[in-house]
Amino acid sequence: MRDNNVVQSQVAQAEAKLGAARALLLRSLKEITDQVASSGGLTLDQRMTIRLASTFAIHQARDVVDTAYHAAGATAIFTMNPFERRFRDIHTVSQQLQGRQEHYETVGQYQLGLKPDNLAWL
Repeated sequence: MRDNNVVQSQVAQAEAKLGAARALLLRSLKEITDQVASSGGLTLDQRMTIRLASTFAIHQARDVVDTAYHAAGATAIFTMNPFERRFRDIHTVSQQLQGRQEHYETVGQYQLGLKPDNLAWL
């Protein structure tokens, strides 16, 4: 696989996706942690930032795993292959509370000055 030009390109793109998502998440958490240490509590804006950064990181990780899974071909479908387990794990995480697609909608509503439909997680 490593000699395939398409796979080489996909590896580079995957690294960029994961790096960008990780940087956003870690930077956001660092800034918010510092602010909360001073103020003593989380604001709605900070909660939205955490939600956006964490959901984005989960979805980028899922996309990277999907790319690797498909590049591996038919061997990836067998349970003895690590691709299969990682594929299942990341898709499970992306369907759980923190990674749900609708979080983008909630954050988008907030960013546009609307009252978010789903604030139950706050």
